[in-house]
Amino acid sequence: MGQSQGHQGETMSCSTFRSVTVAAVQMVSSPDVRRNLATAERLVREAAERGAELVLLPEYFPLIGASDADRLAAAENFGSGTIQDFLARLAAENRIWLAGGTIPLTSAQPGKVRNSLLVYDPQGHHVARYDKIHLFGFDSGTERYCEADHIEAGDTPVTFDTPFGRVAVGVCYDLRFPELFRQLDAVDILLLPAAFTATTGRAHWDVLLRARAIENQCFVLASGQGGVHENGRETHGHSMVVDPWGQVLDCLPTGEGVVLAELKASQLNRVRETLPALKHRVFK
Repeated sequence: MGQSQGHQGETMSCSTFRSVTVAAVQMVSSPDVRRNLATAERLVREAAERGAELVLLPEYFPLIGASDADRLAAAENFGSGTIQDFLARLAAENRIWLAGGTIPLTSAQPGKVRNSLLVYDPQGHHVARYDKIHLFGFDSGTERYCEADHIEAGDTPVTFDTPFGRVAVGVCYDLRFPELFRQLDAVDILLLPAAFTATTGRAHWDVLLRARAIENQCFVLASGQGGVHENGRETHGHSMVVDPWGQVLDCLPTGEGVVLAELKASQLNRVRETLPALKHRVFK
């Protein structure tokens, strides 16, 4: 698979940010793709009915299986597939910007997939693709993860424009690498779908999200998996919306549901005017 689609880190103009209501969907995905899609549809529709114009689904929302082979079996070719058709339809029917983060897409490397976030506009058109760059590795002696064993990493940062502002994306482990986001020009919203482990989430999730919001003076919309899955894995949840001052506007600790908040242009402008840290940067 080639490079990620979308605006790939280049300097570009963008309209002034306007206030917008956004939502993050939290799930506890299972090995059953059909059941997961039904849950995602129900929660996305709830978010849209509550006024959300932008909705973010969590990492691996279509599938958290019993083994890595399950993800490989569910992988779709980019541009065509049941999950991609589902996302396009859901965006169009609800007239929302929908970020399906993430789904497995086929890779050029045998035995591996791309872990990809796809974005659709309110007409159901695909507008951006981001392939997760940083692959999670963790080994505590009792708990081990090595995403590089079954995922092919992406290599390109991605932003996209909307009528309400400029949006950047990352996935889960990317959150730990601030240089990924600081190399971009100023963005208004950062999307971060995740399946953070309970162990690392309890220690670091909240503080890392708030730090990315504060240092980039942007809103952060983070959507997590949140509970004990059928394969025994436990994810941290705590999907949340964070404002540019680092305040948490809404949070769901565990279980399925929706977090929702209005991102106010007045708050973004106030932070950037009162403390113009982005203009004070020396190293870029």
